[in-house]
Amino acid sequence: PPPPPFLMIRRPPRSTPYNHRRQRQMCIRDRSASIDEVTVIERQITPLMMRMIDGLEQFVALDLPFLNSERENRLNTLREMMDRADVAVSEKLSQILRAYQIENEYGRTISAYPDTINIGGTDRKVDVLQVGRVSLMYQTPDGEETGRYNADAGQWEQVDDIFKTPVQNGIRMARQQMSYDLLSLPVAGPENAQ
Repeated sequence: PPPPPFLMIRRPPRSTPYNHRRQRQMCIRDRSASIDEVTVIERQITPLMMRMIDGLEQFVALDLPFLNSERENRLNTLREMMDRADVAVSEKLSQILRAYQIENEYGRTISAYPDTINIGGTDRKVDVLQVGRVSLMYQTPDGEETGRYNADAGQWEQVDDIFKTPVQNGIRMARQQMSYDLLSLPVAGPENAQ
């Protein structure tokens, strides 16, 4: 049989004051480099966050006009927060990402809320039904008038009475007064590709 392998035991280097001092200096140098990197990242991320807020503001301006005051308040809060030095950069980014998440959720939800809208030059109190970003409808509280937002024309317009019951049911569904079911609502068709 072959001889057993030799086992070599190495002793750790002797701990000397010189070694301790050198290790501390290296640790301090590494931390200093990390702090410098964080400072550079913070300086670079602030303009990115401002561009993100600008992009979100553009998106809201071009989107269907639902929950306008809530969405504008959110944007104003973000802009005010960006000017505050007592808010950490990580918190600022977190709030901006949360605003994007909320806007994203609007595309997948159904909601109903009371609002005052301008219909043919007259301000009217109505219940607004928002179905994702597909349809934005209104109905007067007495249920006599039903309409939709025409994004192409940029205004509210009345629709046929055949949509009266579906919009009324949609409002009830959004308020959880009725089980979810299919709705027949007018939606804008796709545009021709250029």
